[in-house]
Amino acid sequence: MTEERVFGMKPESGRWIYVLVGLLMNVCLGAVYAFSVFRKPIETLWGVTATQSGLPFMVFLAMFALFMALAGGLVTSWGPRKTSLLGAVLVGAGWILAGFAPDILWLTIFYGVIGGSGVGILYGCPIAVASKWFPDKKGLAVGLTLAGFGLSALLMAPWMTSTIAKESVGVARTFMYFGIAFLAVLVVLSFGLKNPKPDWKPAGWKGAAAKGGSSVDLDRGQMLRTPAFYALWGSYIIGCLAGLMAIGIAAPVGREVALLSSGSAAMAVSVFAVFNGVGRPLFGWLTDKITPKGTALVSFVLILGASALLYFAGEGSAVVYFVAFSILWLNLGGWLAIAPTATSTFFGAKHYAKNYGVMFTAYGIGAIAGNLLSGMIHDATGGYLPVFVPVMGLSALGLLIALVGLKPVVQRAKG
Repeated sequence: MTEERVFGMKPESGRWIYVLVGLLMNVCLGAVYAFSVFRKPIETLWGVTATQSGLPFMVFLAMFALFMALAGGLVTSWGPRKTSLLGAVLVGAGWILAGFAPDILWLTIFYGVIGGSGVGILYGCPIAVASKWFPDKKGLAVGLTLAGFGLSALLMAPWMTSTIAKESVGVARTFMYFGIAFLAVLVVLSFGLKNPKPDWKPAGWKGAAAKGGSSVDLDRGQMLRTPAFYALWGSYIIGCLAGLMAIGIAAPVGREVALLSSGSAAMAVSVFAVFNGVGRPLFGWLTDKITPKGTALVSFVLILGASALLYFAGEGSAVVYFVAFSILWLNLGGWLAIAPTATSTFFGAKHYAKNYGVMFTAYGIGAIAGNLLSGMIHDATGGYLPVFVPVMGLSALGLLIALVGLKPVVQRAKG
């Protein structure tokens, strides 16, 4: 029997192309993490508050999580290519229509609802493909695929900042121009997604269970009846709340707390994006090596330390700002590798797309809570530093949840 070729190569080599395709797609999808550079221009343009300027970002992330959950079945029934094409069209449409928004409400609908739903539909496609092609290096492959989402702001933040600043372009046309580019790139890359044959395994790999994992294959209903699901889901909420809050306020905190110029604050977002991108393969690799529980504990210790450092250092320290926000962005990237890897490790790969879709609702809850928390506390106190007090408390809670509840499923749940 002739061995199936992948992009003209042996499967063990050619499968890395799917990781590259997924990484490039995530560079486009992750442009949402550069949204903080739009906030001050939007506030100036329409005279809105910090809470209001964060609404498009918050709704985008909420729709992202909601449609990630709804699209799990589409990936299974349609396949990754068709599902990805649908998501690509919605992403492009959301960004393009945002360029025609007359106020913050319509920007929230176009950018947040339409664009966010498109990202939710598309996001799981390259993850599912990478997970199936790399049963032997699941954490690393998923982490590398998702690295593009975190690294996106490295490219997009300064590019978008300079585009907004041009008198002939401004905020509206910046949304539109980037939307056209994202639509074209994502449609082309969608044709590069393909699952392996159901029985395919890497040469020489015997199918050993992942460290800290189990040998079960639970469907969505069975997974929801396990304590491990709620422990992982709760941990994921806390990790996302801290990270997404840091992403949403990175640029304004740089200006108001670290006392940086607008240009320096935008450059800081690019630096943080490197840590966000690196966090995915780093924490994915750690999850493979020291189990999801061990990696979660490391993450919460880092989040707690970074939040305490920011709060107690006070205003005026650019060094503390860079160190603390780098850690927070690193850990958001980390949770976006820990959670999908742990979902497959704890509950099996057979129903992964649907299972992770439900697990990903934690991201949406974290996005809503983190952005409301930061905006409301800033509007009430006039500063961003008080935001980090509840984050410290939640990090301590996360440590407890991970320590007690993050355990593999040892037997099949009865369904």
